[in-house]
Amino acid sequence: MRYVLAPLLILFTLAFQLPSNNQTVCLSKEEMKLYNLLNQYRKQQSLKRIALSSKLTLVAQAHARDLADYFKDHPTGCNIHSWSDKGNWTPCCYTDDHTEASCMWSKPRELTGYEGKGYEIAYFSSAGANAEEGLTIWKKSTGHHEVMVNAGIWSQVTWNAVGVGIYKEYAVIWFGELPDSATAKTCE
Repeated sequence: MRYVLAPLLILFTLAFQLPSNNQTVCLSKEEMKLYNLLNQYRKQQSLKRIALSSKLTLVAQAHARDLADYFKDHPTGCNIHSWSDKGNWTPCCYTDDHTEASCMWSKPRELTGYEGKGYEIAYFSSAGANAEEGLTIWKKSTGHHEVMVNAGIWSQVTWNAVGVGIYKEYAVIWFGELPDSATAKTCE
């Protein structure tokens, strides 16, 4: 038993290290599909492609898992942009009035050292999140649509990095203004 646990502990530790500029973060096929659908939609709007960010993808994947595992335990009034107290991060109760928005915006820096703020769109599907449904829902929501296509309050912002995460019932996309030179790819 002692010999089996040591390799598992090493593997667990390596899997959760922060990415360096030459480390690769893996996306599922569905996450890569969401990334490609987002960029296809932006192209239809005559917008440039957003580079895939390893750091923002790590944040997206961590948040999708946190939501799936612990969102039901959040206090009343905390919305889907909240973070539990069950991870290696500062817990955050994001409310609909956006008074605690900075607790969400700072997660990329807190978790990965990404130098800029991150901005998230998220959705829940009781049947299980998927790329096509997520993009369809976000396109129909004015606030989410504006983030994706740099409209409204986001019209003066240029997205230079994006990360995606899908886990169980949750899908999230994180947008950032600063580029990230670390790579992310499909590893399935």
